[in-house]
Amino acid sequence: MSWNPAIEPGCPDTVDLEAIETLIVPRSRDLGGFEVRRALPAPNRQMVGPFIFFDQAGPAELLTGQGIDVRPHPHIGIGTVTYLYRGDFHHRDSTGADQIIRPGALNWMVAGRGVTHSERTSAAARAGPNGLFGIQTWLALPDGHEDVPPSFEHHGKETLPVIEDGGISLRLILGAAYGAVAPATMFSETFYADVRLDPESRLPMPDEHEDRGIYIVEGSISVAGQGYEAGRMMVFRPGDRITVAAGSGGARLMILGGATLSSPRYIWWNFVASSQERMEAAKAEWRAANWGVGRFDLPVDDRDEYIPLPA
Repeated sequence: MSWNPAIEPGCPDTVDLEAIETLIVPRSRDLGGFEVRRALPAPNRQMVGPFIFFDQAGPAELLTGQGIDVRPHPHIGIGTVTYLYRGDFHHRDSTGADQIIRPGALNWMVAGRGVTHSERTSAAARAGPNGLFGIQTWLALPDGHEDVPPSFEHHGKETLPVIEDGGISLRLILGAAYGAVAPATMFSETFYADVRLDPESRLPMPDEHEDRGIYIVEGSISVAGQGYEAGRMMVFRPGDRITVAAGSGGARLMILGGATLSSPRYIWWNFVASSQERMEAAKAEWRAANWGVGRFDLPVDDRDEYIPLPA
């Protein structure tokens, strides 16, 4: 696919540093040799467009027989995105989905009224040394779609649009940007992409979206002559034309954003809702554990254990 960004790449040094509305330093948590960095929600920024949760998982190296086991747990009011750079996850959920995801592919699960899922390192990966490195994020569903029926979509690496030009390689994961449209079903204006930049190459950010952010996965970039290293998220002022430049070692980025929601969201544990009433109803149903009655059930082939409601 040809590169057609709809804006002319400009010199990063001409961009005002005030164009960076928010700079986020993710919080790190060690889960026993496995680090997670959480960029969203942040104390000074809950969302970027519909994106309300953003975690970098790993990189982690695991020995033979080891793996990651995220037991069945619930969600409401969001779509969840799993995107991996290394390793795999075996996804099972209460819609009946049973899917192994590998690097470059997309798992898009819409919780809506309520869904339960688990994610575990596959048996094949556990047969030898394995690793895990990827991004997990949630998108809050807009008003009028919070209670849609749960659904699941898997889109293989080969189905996601790829744009390459002038030291830029971009895979569009969700939504629309640069004249391309990703295949997953969206409920609001969104863009989300995995970007590789060669050393000193420049990326113009799409300017048709209200909210726009960048997370630096690897390497470094500069904005207005100011350098930023891996593990930083920046959110840009709406309407400004932004170009970022890769550092001398290149960079890998996740770019994200879209339309802001028309009403605020509450977030507690794995639940996102526009009202406390929705939140309390979901808590009560998960606590009751009446599987298959009401909004929650357990995955068909992963029913032996689940994560209880936090105290």
